[in-house]
Amino acid sequence: MIEVSHLTKRYGGHTAVSNLSFTIEKGQIYGFLGPNGAGKSTTMNIMTGCLAASEGEVRIDGHDIFEEPQQAKRLIGYLPEQPPLYLDRTPREYLTFVGRAKGIKDKALPEQIGRVMEVTQIIDVADRLIKHLSKGYRQRVGIAQALLGDPEVVILDEPTVGLDPKQIIEIRSLIQSLGQKHTVILSSHILSEVQAVCQTILIISKGHLVACDTPENLERLFSGSAAVDLTVEAGEAQTREILAPLDHIRSVDVRPEGTDRCQVTLETDGDEEVCRAVFFAFSRAGRAILRMTDAKASLEDIFIELTSGEAADAPAEAGSEDDGEEVDEP
Repeated sequence: MIEVSHLTKRYGGHTAVSNLSFTIEKGQIYGFLGPNGAGKSTTMNIMTGCLAASEGEVRIDGHDIFEEPQQAKRLIGYLPEQPPLYLDRTPREYLTFVGRAKGIKDKALPEQIGRVMEVTQIIDVADRLIKHLSKGYRQRVGIAQALLGDPEVVILDEPTVGLDPKQIIEIRSLIQSLGQKHTVILSSHILSEVQAVCQTILIISKGHLVACDTPENLERLFSGSAAVDLTVEAGEAQTREILAPLDHIRSVDVRPEGTDRCQVTLETDGDEEVCRAVFFAFSRAGRAILRMTDAKASLEDIFIELTSGEAADAPAEAGSEDDGEEVDEP
């Protein structure tokens, strides 16, 4: 669907994106992660034709974004981190303007506007000035303009930034529904959000792609060692005796609590059968496991490991400012 090949962007002596290559397959939700200044927004702006590249190419369904911009851009809907809203217009007026700018014919435009307003749930505020809408509703209007023209690819740059928890949940649900009909690329600093919504994660660091895989595969790749915490009804000596024959355990830390209860931490090699083996070992010994927690590498752990040393000295990316009176929380 999207092919990014050897993409490079320089600003004078600074290289924001360096020899970046990846492929976006049709019909998935992709998470695009990286610290501030890593090159995420620059890459998205190039992919959507808003910014020229120093080197490399981007193809959208076979169309070069630089050589065939009209054909390529028809396939993309884009919500920048700062939605390009006209605050003195109503959502209906604004979407009419955007639809005409996208070349949607006047006969088809009312139906399309009605459809995207229904999908983003902004029909109730369609005729109110955008400057009087809440941040959550403004984000919905921004997503609605990205959906006009029924693009195959929807690119969302920090769509939940500045929203309260209720609004974040609602926008997250909207993104999941969009993934049923569109290919979605989502940039976010909320790692739990990316893990919950996205099927594939791309991590960029210092302008380079450092990971591209499913959340599950990334966890497996970075779980070279894992921890299992136990609370068991057994003394220290018996606990060590039960665990001694088991494979895939690198170390055992036993902390007695009285004579017949222990807290135990096992460092393992990440093998998924460890917990099963531990359970049956204590069962055969007639001893109860009161609690067992398998701690694997989280997406946050993976992100920090792959981008370590960058976030502290990277320049901050532009944030979004909210102005105007907020009413009508969605």
